[in-house]
Amino acid sequence: MFLVEGFVIAFGLAVGSFINVCIYRIPRGQSVLLPRSSCPKCDHPIRPWENIPILSYLFLRGKCRQCGSRISWVYPTLEVSTGILFYLLFLKYGFHTPFFINMVFFSLLLILLFVDLFERLLPNVVTLGGLVFGLVMAPFQSEEFLAAFRLLDLPPVMWTQYVDSLLGIVVGGGFLWLVAELYFRVKKVEGMGFGDIKMMAMVGAFLGWAYTWLTILLGSLLGALIGSLYMFVFRKGRRYQLPFGSFLAVGAIASTLWGRKLLTFYLTQF
Repeated sequence: MFLVEGFVIAFGLAVGSFINVCIYRIPRGQSVLLPRSSCPKCDHPIRPWENIPILSYLFLRGKCRQCGSRISWVYPTLEVSTGILFYLLFLKYGFHTPFFINMVFFSLLLILLFVDLFERLLPNVVTLGGLVFGLVMAPFQSEEFLAAFRLLDLPPVMWTQYVDSLLGIVVGGGFLWLVAELYFRVKKVEGMGFGDIKMMAMVGAFLGWAYTWLTILLGSLLGALIGSLYMFVFRKGRRYQLPFGSFLAVGAIASTLWGRKLLTFYLTQF
């Protein structure tokens, strides 16, 4: 069992390394496959031994071997975070279809989290591509679907999951669109971009309507707390643009891993 868990974590580290490439290249309209990675400062091609997750960063002491420029803290942080998140998914689902589907989901969320954090951008290729993938794979998120598959009794379970996914899309995208529209009509300025709306539609496709509500709640609370603290410490005005998509990504990850417990706690307290 230890070997399996170690493999899951190691695979997460490797995927995290690829996510780093996506975070840098997607906002710039570059291919995530070619050319091979290089130092953004001196264009030194990164050799395979310089691209081993975590180990290369430690061996190089966080600096480019060619020009000595600092390697961003994002790289090792994201690799470790992906490894941990994949491990938590494995503990929750084991080697069943929800595990593999949500690995893709978490990878997309991590891309959106960091791209929005640094670029204030939520790329369509990630949000809309993820929406389609989440909707198509919705039935495979259910254990009942796998049981029905074995019994050749697919339609009822299959359509139930599709309906939940479609409702999640409507709730996630529709609710944020309504909030954005009301804010614009009252304040006469845009308070939320369509990127957040498309992102929550994607989240709804994966999580269904109930956990989509929870994601919006968690993301809003996190945004209000951290955003207020950040603006107070760094003396930013109220019009400072917060990376709301980053907070929603954290909320979606928490909803996936601990959604039932969080909903139970919320309903019992309020």
